[in-house]
Amino acid sequence: MFEGLFEAESLQKAWEVLCTEIPFGIWETFYVTVLSTALAIVIGLPLGVLLVVGEKDGVCPIPGWVLRGLNVIINLLRSIPFLILMIMAFPLCRLLIGTTVGTNASIVPLVVAAFPFIARLAEGSMREVNPNVIEAAQSMGATPFQIITKVMIPESVPSLISNATVAITTILGYSAMSGIIGGGGLGKIAINYGYYRYQYLVMIIAVILLIVLVQIFQSVGTKLAVGSDKRLKK
Repeated sequence: MFEGLFEAESLQKAWEVLCTEIPFGIWETFYVTVLSTALAIVIGLPLGVLLVVGEKDGVCPIPGWVLRGLNVIINLLRSIPFLILMIMAFPLCRLLIGTTVGTNASIVPLVVAAFPFIARLAEGSMREVNPNVIEAAQSMGATPFQIITKVMIPESVPSLISNATVAITTILGYSAMSGIIGGGGLGKIAINYGYYRYQYLVMIIAVILLIVLVQIFQSVGTKLAVGSDKRLKK
């Protein structure tokens, strides 16, 4: 694999790809990752909150069969390997996007794979909220909606940001895998050049850039989580 890695021809080809395809690949990876994470949060966060507040002793109980159904769906989607899920999502991609290949089409399976994961992370964050704070809000006559929006979510913001950081780095890894079905970005470049054309130097460069993006997302997320933690400001 590493034989002839730094030969003149290999270096020249890597430089051409670095100048022509890599910049757009970085943008596509960033675009897909951020948009997929945002859409997954829109779906997964309310589900995570509902799994906690909808319990029998929660602030807004819902029928047990509904809660059990949500848990089954979330567990089912989380248990499907992403490569298989991408193939299973083809009909949904065709329905929503009009095609099963390309950068925009890869967003659909990424969201489907990510929102159950985010729901579980959000559920864990909600369970970390001090029950005494919730009881105090209830004793003052706060409605369930007020408790959720003004107590539970604000109190769990640092944990939610930390979990969102975990989610976005996970989705970044998934986005690289979507290159197998024609999704754009660094993953597609790594697969096209490293797997199909045996130009491993290009693949290594793409992998290094993916690692750099993970580090950037992780650093920003950690800084935001620390900055939003009221306990550290006392």
